[in-house]
Amino acid sequence: MLMPAPRIQQLPPHLVNQIAAGEIIERPASVVKELVENSLDAGATRVEITIEAGGKRLIRVRDDGHGIELDDLPLAMSRHATSKIRELDDLERVASLGFRGEALPSIGSVSRMTVTTRVETEERGYRVELLGSGLLPEPRPAAHPRGTTIEIRDLFYNTPARRKFLRADRTEFQHVQELVKRMALSRFDVAFTLIHNDKAVIQSPAARTEPERQARVAALLGNGFVEQSLYVEADTAGLKISGWLALPTYARAQSDLQYLYINGRMVRDRLAAHAIRRAYADVLFKNRYPAYVLYLDIDPRQVDVNVHPTKHEVRFRDGRTIYDFLFRRLHRALEEMRPNSDADQQPAPPAPRPREDTTAGAWAPIHQPALSLPTREAPPAYTAVAVPQQVEAYRLEAAVADLRPAVEPAREPRPAAAEISAAEGETCPPLGYALAQLHGIYILAQNDKGLVLVDMHAAHERIVYERMKLQLQRDGIASQPLLVPVGVDVTPEEADAAEEHAQAFNTLGFEVDRAGPDKLLVRRVPVLLRDWDAAGLVRDVLGDLRANGSSGRLQHALNHVLGTIGCHGSVRAHRRLTLAEMNALLREMEHTPNSGQCNHGRPTWTALSIAELDRLFLRGQ
Repeated sequence: MLMPAPRIQQLPPHLVNQIAAGEIIERPASVVKELVENSLDAGATRVEITIEAGGKRLIRVRDDGHGIELDDLPLAMSRHATSKIRELDDLERVASLGFRGEALPSIGSVSRMTVTTRVETEERGYRVELLGSGLLPEPRPAAHPRGTTIEIRDLFYNTPARRKFLRADRTEFQHVQELVKRMALSRFDVAFTLIHNDKAVIQSPAARTEPERQARVAALLGNGFVEQSLYVEADTAGLKISGWLALPTYARAQSDLQYLYINGRMVRDRLAAHAIRRAYADVLFKNRYPAYVLYLDIDPRQVDVNVHPTKHEVRFRDGRTIYDFLFRRLHRALEEMRPNSDADQQPAPPAPRPREDTTAGAWAPIHQPALSLPTREAPPAYTAVAVPQQVEAYRLEAAVADLRPAVEPAREPRPAAAEISAAEGETCPPLGYALAQLHGIYILAQNDKGLVLVDMHAAHERIVYERMKLQLQRDGIASQPLLVPVGVDVTPEEADAAEEHAQAFNTLGFEVDRAGPDKLLVRRVPVLLRDWDAAGLVRDVLGDLRANGSSGRLQHALNHVLGTIGCHGSVRAHRRLTLAEMNALLREMEHTPNSGQCNHGRPTWTALSIAELDRLFLRGQ
């Protein structure tokens, strides 16, 4: 006998609140996030967070915001009640951190919650307690300064199934600490204090000036991050990106130092993260992750923040534009990282047009013949991929180099950089002047600050690589037709994407035609990639296009081949160089994009100041 189907019934408000709590409250850090966001929306300039037992026993958030009116207290404890939106238009341009009106009733349904608040115009404050029952008692008068204090005790005490999934106190507090760190990086104008078991862990006063903001970043992320990063700021119509980009040499083994904020809201966005990682792709060592603190400002109408209960995810109206903006601006900032006389690893302005003087120590032109390889060392990979104009360029440079008189160190010693500066009236270049070679691998140079050590093979590898990229960009990508087209089985959606982005494939030397609802034919490939798996590469590119609206795989594959050629075509270790050749290499490094890393992401040079050398040898101690 069939049992009758259960009848539809209205859920009781308390159960509705607990269901909502399950969506937005994962652990104590989730509670801290909701409460601190409310404090910031209330105009707080100081926020103090007190934690006990990792947040299981107590979470207290105190602020000096504008407080809650007495008549509004019952509404503040009700679901879908908020002061932040009034109509649909407000939801489409949300500027506040919170807007759902679910935080307090949801948290109160799974804890013992006390709210104490006072507004500026009242002489006294009021307190209300929720004990997990969903019943709101009458507010009572209470002494309190302007602002609001919310205490959460015994989180999940009435939902033991949720409580048993909490981790150890130490682990839960680490999540809270990371959350407060992220919040403090989002609002420099607000002072943050975090106390755990009566011990102050974070004390960040308000930071309104640039040095104060930098000091806060250093206190939260470490001095190493600030010292090994550059500040970027770029904008275009309706978009602005600013913040700190860590140098490629500061790359991490995990993605633990990646902070992205959109209109002040901390988010984890896959599209933006992919664009940022792609900006680093040409300078990052394998299996390493970039570090950054970035702030993207955009018209609120162009981003939807109402796509996830925790508000960690967003959706862009024009994701392709955002992706291209982030990639191009950050890639350009990293590309401009060159040795600089004021700060060794700060962005350098565009290099002036070099003089055509090739005497030792002069600013050599970018195509400096002194460092070119002899004809017998011309990279064989060029011949393999049939790029004759590049081979001829190398042969020409080699021929010029062979005519250049050698400068022997023993016969014509190089004067010190300070002497050159005084004699010639020129300041010492950032990488200084070469003194000697060490084991045929490293160049020792002296600049105004101290000692510079250069890996000559790695440095020349980057120079050759950047030359080839520039030439490829100028002359275009040579492609060749396939004798037999390669069939690629795809989904109908991928086939549609291939048709939509046919021009992108053509630009990079591919010709991809649709041969059926779920079939593609690759008819032409770049010469440089003729030995690659064309079908697999096309599938990967289509996957990127569908996920992000853009793909850098084809360009990455081309760069990989150019990097390999550059590696084989650069000056080899243990090759003896004259001082003139060493100085030519240093000058080219100062004008070459990304010269701080080789094609594989390894550093090409390092420096030791006189003070660091003094400390090394205990001078003055």
